[in-house]
Parts: sequence; structure tokens; C-alpha cells
Amino acid sequence: MRFDFQYRFIDVYFTTATVKNWKYLLRPDKYKQIITDSLTYLVAEQSVWVYAFVIMPNHFHLIWQMRAETCLSHVQQRMMKFVAQKIKSDLRFHHPLVLEHFKVERKDRHYQFFKEKPLSIPLYQEDVVWQKMEYIHQNPLQPKWRLATSPEEYLFSSAGFYSNRSRQWPFLTHFWYGDDWSDLTLQ
Repeated sequence: MRFDFQYRFIDVYFTTATVKNWKYLLRPDKYKQIITDSLTYLVAEQSVWVYAFVIMPNHFHLIWQMRAETCLSHVQQRMMKFVAQKIKSDLRFHHPLVLEHFKVERKDRHYQFFKEKPLSIPLYQEDVVWQKMEYIHQNPLQPKWRLATSPEEYLFSSAGFYSNRSRQWPFLTHFWYGDDWSDLTLQ
């Protein structure tokens, strides 16, 4: 028999996808937008809930939960393939010299944009989810990056969603309150 607290955290993951060789491939907003478009699609087709995210110049983090019988590896593979194909298409047309930096000699592909298999760690406790979310939201402020002066100021992050209920990213679901959060009054 499962306890409620265990069921709530089934298939919740902290995922990190890193660009191959830590190159700053995701610096342009148009490539960050490809990732958010993919998340929008996955949420719309009811494969996942996305609780938190940040997209940095050379990696991105997610806290997400698989829905129903959705398999993490299948969703990750679909997402990463979509993102890679869209980036490849843009690079081929607009930045062919940059595209050459990602050329590989493999039987299954000619270009590799991300490290093999994103790192996904299952999260089983609420306090760990909140700790990882804090890490995600603070990432743009780190001395190495200095991409913003406050977490909610960084556009490609869920920080604004949690701090001031920004609906910039409608694919987000509040980790604790779910979809009912938008109906709660500000305190």
C-alpha cells in the first residue's frame, strides 16, 4: 500500500541537460525558446507537469513529473531530439560555421548538441524538491553567470512564477498547489 506522501513524489525528477563540451549554444534567446516550446508541447499533450526550470547559456535544469504511464527516458529522448533538430535547422541556415563545432561521426547522427543522456535524479521528499528549486532559481545569479540581479528578473526561469505569479510560462504548474494556485489570493 502506498502512502499519500510517497504517491505525490512518484516520478518527480531534477533533470540537467548540458551542451556538449559546455559550449554556450543556448546563449541566444531563440534557442531557449525552442526548449520552452518543447515543454509547452509536452505539458499540452499531458505527458508531464513542469514545476520549475532555468535555461542557462550551456545547460538547463528542470523539475518535472511524469504523468500517468509516461516513461522519463522516452519523454527526455523526444524532447532532446526536438530541441536538437530545431537548433540544427537554425544553425544550418543562419550559422553554418557554428554547426560544424557539433559535428560527430556516428552511425545514428551527424551532429551532437548535448551530452549523452541528461542527468535525472528522482526526488522523493518535499524539502529536496524545494532545495533543488532554490538552486535552479539562484543559478542565473551565480558569480560565474551574473545574468540577473534577482531570480525573478531572469526571463528563462520559473522564479517569477513562484515569486510574483508571472504567467510568462503557462506550461508551469505550482509544485505544492498545482493548477489551483492561480485561484488563491495573494497574502
